[in-house]
Amino acid sequence: MAVAGGETAIARLLSRQLSPMWLRMSRFADVVALVSLTLTLGPDAAALHHLGRAQAALGQARPALAAYEEALRLCRSAGDRPNEGVILGEIGVMHGRLGDPQRALEYLEQSLPIAQEAGNRKGEAATLNNIGGVHDRLGDRRQALDYYERVLPILRELGDRASEAILLSNIGLVHNGLGDRLRARSYLEQALPVQRDLGDRSGEAITLSNLGLVHSALGDQTRAQDYFGQALHIHREVGDRRGEATTLNSLGFLYDTMGDRDRAMRFLKRALVIRREVEDRSGEAVTRFNMAMNYRATGNLDQAVRELELVVELDRQVSHPDLASDTAMLEQVRQELARARAAS
Repeated sequence: MAVAGGETAIARLLSRQLSPMWLRMSRFADVVALVSLTLTLGPDAAALHHLGRAQAALGQARPALAAYEEALRLCRSAGDRPNEGVILGEIGVMHGRLGDPQRALEYLEQSLPIAQEAGNRKGEAATLNNIGGVHDRLGDRRQALDYYERVLPILRELGDRASEAILLSNIGLVHNGLGDRLRARSYLEQALPVQRDLGDRSGEAITLSNLGLVHSALGDQTRAQDYFGQALHIHREVGDRRGEATTLNSLGFLYDTMGDRDRAMRFLKRALVIRREVEDRSGEAVTRFNMAMNYRATGNLDQAVRELELVVELDRQVSHPDLASDTAMLEQVRQELARARAAS
């Protein structure tokens, strides 16, 4: 009603009150609708920030980046240094999602001292967490843990249970990558009940998917399927396309290890469509690699080589830590193809 009546101040106040609450509840589409109406009354940095956060959660990285860049311009014009720091961090996260980790770090490293100067402990924790996430995606898991361990006492000092649960899930995922499955499971099982208690559906889905990865690695395929299934349902419920693709990929990999190649490929192809849609080049490389291994296992070496060639190119674009091993696999499958052709 405030928007319809043109009452700008009331509309913006309402948007600023409702949007953070709805973001915590994973009501991302509702936030987009609300702030889009608010923005018809004129540019507003807070509304643009909330719009960017909702679009990012829905897997819309480029629209989110555009919203953040406009919010940054407004913050700088107003001399709003604290919120400038927050937006710089958000822009860094988007560059990371779009496959540019170095640019992501540049923005995050601009954001950190501003948060520290302003005494914004929550912003400092968020930025340290995001820097850790970039290092994790670059394959430097020990460095990621160093950053995460700096974040944990800050969040406990603030009593920020929601952010602490996200952090615990991130730490669990790193330990899984390091091969410590039981420690990973412990962190994830600490995160999950908090996310459920707080109604953080998006965070809950991510933790469930991570638990699926851990149980898959532990050889418990039944529990892995159950966790992935729960995660997939929630990703779709809240509209998290990026998370949906991640879980579809994990299910595809799981079915491949179970020997169900056809079912695996169906899940991988669905994941690939979404990963290309949301411009997740790093995730696309992972899914194409899994598809290549499926083609190889079924004797389709020509297609396996084609997929691996795309994987290596994507790895180069995003500075993927698996570039060397993926290149080696490409050469190996090329040799297998050459031998198969020579024998026919």
